Amino acid sequence: LCLFQTKTGVYLLQDGNQEPFNVRLHLAKDILTIQEQDVICVSGEPFYSSERTVTIRRQTIGGFGLSIKGGAEHNIPVVISKISKEQKAELSGLLFIGDGILQINGINVRNYRHEEVVQVLRNAGEEVTLTVSFLKKTPAFLKLPLCEDCTCIPSDQSSGTSSPLCDSGLHLNYHPNNTDTLSCSSWPTSPGLRWEKRWVDLRLIPLLHSRLSQYVPGTDICRQNAFQVIAVDGVCSGIIQCPTAEDCLDWLQAIAANISNLTKHNVKKINRNFPVNQQIIYMGWVDEKEQDSVQDRMYTPKFLALRGSSLFKFTAPPVTTWDWTRAEKSFTVYEIMCKILYYFLQTKILIKYVRLYNCPFSQDSDLLDQRKHCFSLQTESGEDMFFSVELECELTIWEKAFQTATFLEVERIQCKTYACIMESHLMGLTIDFSMGFVCFDAASKAVLWRYKFSQLKGSSDDGKSKIKFLFQNQDTKHIEAKVTRFSNLFAVLHCIHSFFAAKVACLDPLYVGSQGAAAAMASAAATATCAAATGKIKYST
Repeated sequence: LCLFQTKTGVYLLQDGNQEPFNVRLHLAKDILTIQEQDVICVSGEPFYSSERTVTIRRQTIGGFGLSIKGGAEHNIPVVISKISKEQKAELSGLLFIGDGILQINGINVRNYRHEEVVQVLRNAGEEVTLTVSFLKKTPAFLKLPLCEDCTCIPSDQSSGTSSPLCDSGLHLNYHPNNTDTLSCSSWPTSPGLRWEKRWVDLRLIPLLHSRLSQYVPGTDICRQNAFQVIAVDGVCSGIIQCPTAEDCLDWLQAIAANISNLTKHNVKKINRNFPVNQQIIYMGWVDEKEQDSVQDRMYTPKFLALRGSSLFKFTAPPVTTWDWTRAEKSFTVYEIMCKILYYFLQTKILIKYVRLYNCPFSQDSDLLDQRKHCFSLQTESGEDMFFSVELECELTIWEKAFQTATFLEVERIQCKTYACIMESHLMGLTIDFSMGFVCFDAASKAVLWRYKFSQLKGSSDDGKSKIKFLFQNQDTKHIEAKVTRFSNLFAVLHCIHSFFAAKVACLDPLYVGSQGAAAAMASAAATATCAAATGKIKYST
């Protein structure tokens, strides 16, 4: 059962070169909504206005009832930071925390410094007309309350300074006892237009085939407690900054879970159009490390898909059947080697280790840089490709999917034959899931030798073409060496490894059981089509 995550919270958003500002995130089943605060007219049909004008009178106690922050020295207009209870500004229902003051009695104060605006308000008389506009992207350093009904803290006595974190409420005859505010819903209805501050949609990120990134694009530099989400059409959330590492990880895992669940549902639909031996096992984004890259662009996003016998590498997710023919590269799953690289923390010592898929534990390799969740693929030509994913859970999903795809394909084909040279004669070496290794003369098909998988006690290769097999004779228990040469050495080595891994998996009932319906389906397909599709060799003895 796929459980979709839902979450809501207020965080900082870094959008381009702007100062970070507060946004509200809402994670649903198939979409991430990013909202900003805005003021809209709610009398009649709602609409937005860039500027509003309101006239207020100075009260005997409490003055205008406003506190302000910011100013031109901080590259923003002066902003209303507090509105005191029962003052004319609040009763008008037209002013909000976060409103930037643009004009005072017709005087343009957009580019005035903080103290200059304070002086204009002091000398404005008993009645003042303000032209304001809500600043949707108010810089976070102003620390404005996010809602109108939060308790305002009285201004500091040193608020005469130009620091953006200091309110100038006392300068405006602000009464320190009136610190409560009314919520929007409790304000009296104005005879004219009525306005409310609301969270409104800034960006909608569809999650199907979207990708997460904690890293500065193209690098191995991980942002601290921050991430971004990029939709399949390229729309980016901007950099979302979380207060703690735990909070950041919680959001990443929740978004990744929804992306994964959506992908599973989508794969089920797509698989209805593909034959049983061409089913999709995995689809997902990775970052590929460029082998000959310029220094500022080490990683490039790629989309990997495991389907049938092949691993496909795309620059974008395949949508149509035609897209599957336009992959950047494709590989046969049982002729490539996957190596998973892990970090783990033990007794406060950072230990780097490598786990080979279904192979003994190894520590003879290392991660290439600061990216943590990585794996490599060695192709049938011996080329090494390095990839990175964002989360450990994504690496686990990939590893299981690759194991499953390899297992099912070996189960389906049952055997694979490669041409080889032995003692200057053209031979064929068949790796057979049931019988093991069978070497035969290419012309006569006469079997020269055969050994079970369990009889292979060791092997070595020269990295070019030669493989030396060491088999144990079942009768004499002596080791018998067989030297063969192949034109496609790495494909043969990886194929042998895949068959061994599948053989081991068959002996593990837990592993076989975990394959579920896919394994049963593949076995049925293999029984029906193996002989015809693979052309099993008939040997003469």
